[in-house]
Amino acid sequence: MDIVISNSDPRPIYEQITAQIKSQILSGLLHAGDLLPSMRLLARQLHISVITTRRAYSDLEAEGFLETVAGKGCFVAQKDMKLVRAEQSRRVEELLGRAAELARQSGISLGELHGVLDRLYGGND
Repeated sequence: MDIVISNSDPRPIYEQITAQIKSQILSGLLHAGDLLPSMRLLARQLHISVITTRRAYSDLEAEGFLETVAGKGCFVAQKDMKLVRAEQSRRVEELLGRAAELARQSGISLGELHGVLDRLYGGND
């Protein structure tokens, strides 16, 4: 499991960790049942506080991405990835709908909005 912390990222470190683990689960790099590093080990590897890794793992568990087994560790939860992706897609559509409405109200053209989205997405398909 590779996690990269960026000081230039405006998000808190725990959100960066959460987003990267979620991405690795949704992309199939991490599979159901995979053991994640302990909170202490991850904190040591990333040179951050255990409190930060605890917050990231706690958030992921609350969202159903991780399961903690007492005395054994944190594991990727057994989830139907089609349902997870559908939920993520619904959330993206909702956010993009709000962005599109704001763009319309602000006089931003569809072409400009596409340009912003392309730039934010990194120009990748």
